[in-house]
Amino acid sequence: MKIQIIGYSGSGKSTLAKKLADHYGLKHLYMDSVKFYDDMKERSPQKQAALVREFLKTNDDWVIDGNYYEIVPERYELCDEIYYLDFPRLFCLKEAIKRYLKNRNQFRESLGCIESFDFSFFLWIIYEGRIKYWRNKHLEHLKMAKVRHHFKSRKELNSYLIKKGIM
Repeated sequence: MKIQIIGYSGSGKSTLAKKLADHYGLKHLYMDSVKFYDDMKERSPQKQAALVREFLKTNDDWVIDGNYYEIVPERYELCDEIYYLDFPRLFCLKEAIKRYLKNRNQFRESLGCIESFDFSFFLWIIYEGRIKYWRNKHLEHLKMAKVRHHFKSRKELNSYLIKKGIM
């Protein structure tokens, strides 16, 4: 089973990835931890691609959490299922702030570095990450999987997870 989770910052992609990985016994990869290291430094695109390709090569079954479409785009074609967390921006902002307050000044595994929250991330959550281009990218990638899950609220996602016995 190969699962890709996409969606907006603060929607709970990493939390869902962990739940699915634990439930199905899958290896998981957080794309934020591929992109970032140390104090929010970015790895080169070549290093990011090498890390993802190595993960794909060494794991037959997996969960990958995160967008970053330019990094090894073939992972979308390889996956069996895609989960798209299409939650409202204010919900995502609230969740991102809660996560920051809980983890501030601490290393977060799914991020690959110390938790941070700044004005540019705030703008990304409420505006820049929500422009039509990104939404179209999510919808385009959603169509690539054999099985597609498109959730518009946490309640809808939780109901699905309960029904499947995952939560």
